[in-house]
Amino acid sequence: MTPIPVNPPFPVNPPALPAPSGYSHGTLSGNTLYLGGQTALDENMRIVPGGIVEQFRQAFGNVLTTLRAAGGIPEDVVSLTLYLTDIPDYQAHGKEIGKAWRELAGPVYPAMAGIGTTALWQPEAMIEIVGVAVIPDERVVRAGE
Repeated sequence: MTPIPVNPPFPVNPPALPAPSGYSHGTLSGNTLYLGGQTALDENMRIVPGGIVEQFRQAFGNVLTTLRAAGGIPEDVVSLTLYLTDIPDYQAHGKEIGKAWRELAGPVYPAMAGIGTTALWQPEAMIEIVGVAVIPDERVVRAGE
């Protein structure tokens, strides 16, 4: 019996995102991409101002940047978890957030959960998004290989 080759977990750290220290933006294991928690950090390592809609747009954009660096597209995302410091505020802006979602990802909706929390890593962060994507083998990109 021929052994099946297994790829070790591979970090995914797109240059468009702030350089990580002590973590990875994503970890690719085989064709499964584990998307690390993304807040609304911009390229200057600051949380974008303007409220939950702007923070959602930036955080989700950061998730998609990591996804694309591994060869993925929004349709490959199978699960997302949103950590929110103010669920009523998120709900009150649901239509605007939905519009931002469709602009960034189209009409694709994976399994999702929204979880309330008292705080996130950056004190001014209102949202953090974690996810999982399964990328078809023919599109998987392992930078540096």
